[in-house]
Amino acid sequence: MLERYAPVLIYAAVVAAFALASLLLSDLLGKRRRAIGKGGPYESGMDPRGNARLRLSIHFYLVAVLFILFDVEAIFLFPWAAASKWLAEKGAGGIVFAEVAVFVTVLGAGLAYVWRKGGLEWDR
Repeated sequence: MLERYAPVLIYAAVVAAFALASLLLSDLLGKRRRAIGKGGPYESGMDPRGNARLRLSIHFYLVAVLFILFDVEAIFLFPWAAASKWLAEKGAGGIVFAEVAVFVTVLGAGLAYVWRKGGLEWDR
């Protein structure tokens, strides 16, 4: 049984040794110059201005949550698409297709509702 896992264990050991060696060598050979701005805050190439506690509109969060919701729901279609040929061979293709059609219909109805209510508008 160890013969099957030996390549994986060897690979893991090589990766761990490389990571450890990289960290140790960079610490030993790296320059240690302290600069004035080295410990300062840095934001996208510009010095930060203003308060870090910026108040954002609730619509920003609503659009973000809706994006995550529909993105995760779309991920559920991939296993079905990957297994669709196997399901068709087993005779369950029509039933599963109907279930996926209902799933997509409910998802589309939810998107239409949010769109009609203006949940995807940025500038409200």
